[in-house]
Amino acid sequence: MAENYTPAYTVPGIEREEAGRLIGLLRTRLHALNDLHLTLKHVHWNVVGPHFIAVHEMVDPQVDRVREMADDVAERIAALGGVAQGTPGVLVAERTWEDYSIGRADAIAHLGALDLVYAGVIEDLRAAVKVAGDIDTATEDLLIGQLRDLEKFQWFVRAHLESADGALATAGARTEEEAADSAVS
Repeated sequence: MAENYTPAYTVPGIEREEAGRLIGLLRTRLHALNDLHLTLKHVHWNVVGPHFIAVHEMVDPQVDRVREMADDVAERIAALGGVAQGTPGVLVAERTWEDYSIGRADAIAHLGALDLVYAGVIEDLRAAVKVAGDIDTATEDLLIGQLRDLEKFQWFVRAHLESADGALATAGARTEEEAADSAVS
């Protein structure tokens, strides 16, 4: 049963029940962004191999932007009259995905796994954009801007995984481990 996030008040022009739908949607986005931020830092700390410095330095600006995105989502939740739950316990309890599974590994292996992480975050965000667009253009606009940035970050990752003929090393991978293995093969 879905939790009711209907606030006592919300922004003008949006019904409280619709604001509650947006708040529930945005809570999931907040969890995804907080999780992504931590995953990117994990990669930053645990990447090794000949591409270490390139990946190590590529990931930090992504971390910073994803943290900004989480802050923007949390502030939108508050503006809508909701509560932005950013604690680790709530994130873990409410998320619908497993924890990142790659530890200390080659840079290209991490990029292979990150390709799948970004794909999942982007797919869920696209669905959220559609729902938000039916309720509130301001929330939709916020999410669309984040979508553009996340797609750009995935492009940066995929540039390391793409061959000259356009083949993606992670094509067909269903798990982070499969993507990591196929990226280094």
